[in-house]
Amino acid sequence: MTEQNKAVVRRLVAEVLNGGRLEVIEELYAPALADEAKAWIAPFRASFPDTHMEIIDLIAESDAVVGRFTCSGTHMETWLGYAPTGRRFEAIDEVGIYRFRDGRIVETWGLEDNLGRLEQLGLR
Repeated sequence: MTEQNKAVVRRLVAEVLNGGRLEVIEELYAPALADEAKAWIAPFRASFPDTHMEIIDLIAESDAVVGRFTCSGTHMETWLGYAPTGRRFEAIDEVGIYRFRDGRIVETWGLEDNLGRLEQLGLR
């Protein structure tokens, strides 16, 4: 089961976060969480349409997967109230913890270096 759960996170990164295929969220997340996932992923992808996440580590145990990622992208639309800068951020560290039930994500928790992102975009 842990390898199947890791495969779901790999699909999330490849197809949704990198590929922009928001419709895939319905397959990866439990119905109760899918709308919430779209509510944070869609605006981020709009702000940074060339988002690229790289998986550094995926560790799975029981019903959980912990991922360590880096994220890059170009600021093309308003993000966190900041007008587009056209600048690019590179290799921002992120960590996500995903809990699974019946092969779908039912809970998430994330930590990302938004200060580093703001600094690279010249906004801090």
